[in-house]
Amino acid sequence: MKTAFVIVAAGRGQRAGGGLPKQWREVAGKPVARWTLEAVAPFGKVVMVIHPDDQAIAQEVIVGLPVDLVFGAADRSGSVRAGLEALIEAAPEQVLIHDVARCCVPAQVITDVIAALETAPGAAPALAVTDALWTGEAGQVSGTQDRSGLYRAQTPQGFRYADILAAHRAFDGQAADDVEVARAAGLDVAIVPGSEGNLKITTPEDFARAAKQLRIKMDIRLGNGYDVHAFEDGDHVILCGVKIPHSQSLKGHSDADVGMHAVTDALYGALAEGDIGRHFPPSDPQWKGAASEIFLKHACDLARAKGYEISNVDCTLICERPKIGPHASEMMQEMARIMGLEMDRVSIKATTSERLGFTGREEGIAAFATATLVKP
Repeated sequence: MKTAFVIVAAGRGQRAGGGLPKQWREVAGKPVARWTLEAVAPFGKVVMVIHPDDQAIAQEVIVGLPVDLVFGAADRSGSVRAGLEALIEAAPEQVLIHDVARCCVPAQVITDVIAALETAPGAAPALAVTDALWTGEAGQVSGTQDRSGLYRAQTPQGFRYADILAAHRAFDGQAADDVEVARAAGLDVAIVPGSEGNLKITTPEDFARAAKQLRIKMDIRLGNGYDVHAFEDGDHVILCGVKIPHSQSLKGHSDADVGMHAVTDALYGALAEGDIGRHFPPSDPQWKGAASEIFLKHACDLARAKGYEISNVDCTLICERPKIGPHASEMMQEMARIMGLEMDRVSIKATTSERLGFTGREEGIAAFATATLVKP
């Protein structure tokens, strides 16, 4: 094994407020620790060092991720050492030590640290100090400080595993970070570019900053669907899963649910998966008269299999008759049931074409739909 990570998550994070330690609080829909683990897991083995009191919540956070949990110590240095010792049986060549509260760490920062370890015993990201620096006393500016050669340290801080383990075993006392421990052992540490986005959640205000960055990382997709069905002889139509008495029926290979077809195509469109015809060819006799619920469920299942959540769907039915308003609530309820959504995430509405075109002449019904998919 070449690369491993030690994620330090045993602290109490009291300055961040909120009751729970900050690493277990949610930001942009996930616990802080989950975001951090998902950022580093693609690069190597992961050990997360936790407080014994947090074992139950930590087990929930790591579900589905290859993460080992280790109990930490009374201070940061002791916790890091516990994480390093846990790797000894399958010792990696190099280890990156990272604060769990830096949940927005860019992949580029991680790869830069790893690359620097090819030629240096240690490497860490940092940003040069660009602001003027003051000293202060009793609430007053007491002087200025030269900022030349000063850096704002970040994590992950990477080292050759054997070197940093020996350094921590020999270190006595508390250290601000692992670079201090490494330098006390005589190890050189290269500086690689840090990132302004690699913020550390420390205060309550930092949660909002992190949420803004993490939402940008989300994969948000929009899809549109459009369908038309002509009228034929009959005594009812099926629209968005609801059977409505009418003087005519809609003509189609399946049950001709024009609204449900439009929503289904919107989902397929957001996934770049074509349309209903690709997945359920009208030339296939097994779909003759099929309930459109089959198609919609397939699209929903496909979206979730690809890791997407269905945020909302919006469908507009275009027709003179039948009147949609009296049935809209039932349609929303039925569509929400089929899609596994809350009813307030499904919109069904209608309009006329002011007696223009084929819908105005009551030759058929058209439907437009939009679907939003989100992959956190």
